[in-house]
Formats: sequence, structure tokens, C-alpha cells
Amino acid sequence: MENLRKGFPVLEQYTYLNTAASGLLPETVWEFRQNHDLDFLLGASVFKEKQAGILSKTRELVGETFVCPHAQVALVPNFSYGFNTLLEGLEKPQKALLVKNDYPSLNWAVESRDFEISYAEINESLEKNIAEAFEKQQPDFFAFSVVQYINGIKIDLEFLQNLKKEYPETLFIADGTQFCGTEAYNFNESAIDILICSTYKWLNAGYGNAFMLFKKEVEGKIAPKALGFGSLQGKYKAHEGNFIGKFEPGHQDTLNYGSLAEALKLIKKIGIGEISSRIKALSRKAKSEFTKMNLLEESVVNRAEHSSIFNIKGNNKLFEYLRSKQIITSQRGEGIRVSFHYFNTENELNLLLKELRNFGI
Repeated sequence: MENLRKGFPVLEQYTYLNTAASGLLPETVWEFRQNHDLDFLLGASVFKEKQAGILSKTRELVGETFVCPHAQVALVPNFSYGFNTLLEGLEKPQKALLVKNDYPSLNWAVESRDFEISYAEINESLEKNIAEAFEKQQPDFFAFSVVQYINGIKIDLEFLQNLKKEYPETLFIADGTQFCGTEAYNFNESAIDILICSTYKWLNAGYGNAFMLFKKEVEGKIAPKALGFGSLQGKYKAHEGNFIGKFEPGHQDTLNYGSLAEALKLIKKIGIGEISSRIKALSRKAKSEFTKMNLLEESVVNRAEHSSIFNIKGNNKLFEYLRSKQIITSQRGEGIRVSFHYFNTENELNLLLKELRNFGI
């Protein structure tokens, strides 16, 4: 386990339980960034001639990691850019289904446009609520986070498969920002039509990089309006009117997308199976202990499966107390959010539990 922590020097000073807010910068990514800018400093346009190769390699690594054809992967700077570009390409009015209190960057973007919107409540019966909303509203698209950012409730992916069979014409648009990098995921075989993911959290790729995955069938349903010289540049964007090119209209930053490639190489080296098993083991223990201490909302306790994000009962005083003990968390919703990645340990969970008890919980 120590080897998996070695490339993250921040773990030497903090008990870092805050990946749901910001992932770490691995040393391998930092080294790439140092070398990249040194090469740019010394080579200028000679170095930039390699740009297409860096971007193509990143696109291919994203496709390999999440099982999506390379020509159906778009590289975008962040979730919001990709999602807003997508929404602008949808005909209006359309009926949209959202999850109530989902990530603001998702819900606000839909709510600010001329869509007819309905909502599914997020509680222990999330899937039942979604199914009922589908039956009642027959939405044209369903936009949702795979994992909820406040309390970590994760939608059942098998439920989505069955729902998609029932409503094949509805577009399923997912935010994978709190999901991608925590377990193996096969986009081709999933129910999701479009997945968008900012990669600065669980993929530990730094800021300014994200990706979008598309099923081939969605191309006729969306007409993005963004175009630029960059839309036609690169191995997978060779012809005019290329679909993914409309999500990549300008210059692409090889520093940021190259960082994503390095982060994906690290995941491949460790193995997504190893990452997933470590996260799940820690999550099960955390849920069990938090439940015993009555720190979780009932909707989380009553669900069979959960992510590794938890919102525990606590106020600003507890938040500041934990920070004074070098335990890094976030204040979200009405409580304190803690999140566990593969580099976290059972000892760190035990330290958190000890400090919660010392605080008087």
C-alpha cells in the first residue's frame, strides 16, 4: 500500500479525505508538466509540431480506459464547457428530467434554457423515483450524475440498462466526474448515450481537462454550433463537419491533455481492478462505522450499494476541529463530506473515527 501512496507527497502532511473536491497531483503528472513546459521554452513551434500526437494519444487512452471508440471521444476543458455546448446543440423545446439537488453545473445549465423540466427526488428510492418520472413525463433527455456530489448516492447502472431498453429514444446524459476512476466502466455496453467527466477529481489529472464519450447514434440528434480551425485538426477529426470537432473548436492545450494521458497511464499501471477493490473495501468499512455512530442520513444507510463519498452529520466547529488535526474534508449540504480514494488507508479512517469520538460524537 505504501507504494501506492509514494507518488503523492501531500499525503505526508495531511489525512486527505477530500478527493470529491479535488484530486491530488501525482508526481508522474507533475514531472510530465515540468518537461512539457521546458520543451516548449526551448523549442516553441518546433515543440508544438508534436501537438497532434499528444492529443491523439490522450484520446486513445481515454477510449481504452472507458471502452469507447477513439473517434467518439471529445477532449474538452471541463464538464461545464462540454455540457453547455451539448445543450446548445439540442432542439428546443424538449422535455428534460433531472435529479433534484444534483450538481449545480448540471441542473443550472438545463434550468437556464427553454426546456420543460421535471425532477426525480434523491433518496433511498432514487431508481423508483426515476422510473415513475419516466412513466409520467416521457422525457426527451435525462441528465444526471452517476454519483451524487453531496452524499455519494450512486445510481444503479443495471437499473439504467433496463430503463434504456424501455425508453430507447430518450437521451441518457451522465456526469461521470464523481465516478470515473473509481471502478471499471464499459461505456460501449452501458445505457448512457453521452458521458462527460472533469478529470481533476478521481482521475488525479489536474485542472483544465475533461472528456466526453458519445454513442454513434447520438450524432443525428445533436447539432453543436461551435466551430473553429481546431475542429478539423487531428487524427480523428479529418473531415469537415466532423461531430467531435464541434466540441473542440479552438486550440487544445497539450499541457493539460497530456496531464490527463499521464494520469491514465498511472491508473493502467496500478490496475483499475486494484483501485476499485481498495475503494470498495474502505467504503464498506466507513459506511458500517458511520452507521453505528448515527452519522449518515437514512437514505444512504438504507441503500444496498454506495460510493466512497459520505456526508456525515457535523457543523463548522467539527469541520475546523478536523482541519486542526490535519484531516482535510469539505462542508457540503448540511454536513461534512468525506471521500476515500485508493491511496487512503484503514488507518486514516480509524484516525477520523478516533477524532470524531474525541470531539464528542
